[in-house]
Amino acid sequence: MTTTPQVQSPREVLKQLAGKYPVLRNWQPLAIGIDKQLIALHPEFAPKHLRTALLIHTRALPYLRSVAKAKERFALDGSAAGEVTEQQRAHATEQIKEVQRKRAEARRQAEEAEKARKAEELRQQKLQMLVSKFSG
Repeated sequence: MTTTPQVQSPREVLKQLAGKYPVLRNWQPLAIGIDKQLIALHPEFAPKHLRTALLIHTRALPYLRSVAKAKERFALDGSAAGEVTEQQRAHATEQIKEVQRKRAEARRQAEEAEKARKAEELRQQKLQMLVSKFSG
């Protein structure tokens, strides 16, 4: 008997998997091909949602920081499952820089938008004062 996958968001899937597997909860570098193992072990999740959940997990800063420092990868049971190569550590470091750059740019844009909003608000107040001064 086959199980029909539940319709759950990738974030819900990730939350459930992290609750079950400390390797996910602790942001340890994952074994290559772990997605296939999870798909086989969890037919209740749609494979697309499971893969998207892993993508969300592996692009998160805590995971990238873990990979950038790690020497080995881990299986679902927490056992060693291969190494993290120097190239993979370097890639994780570059990804961290890119995420931080994007966040800094988003903060800068938000600050500029807030300054523009405050300037417009001040302009409107001054305009209202002029209108009230000359209308009475």
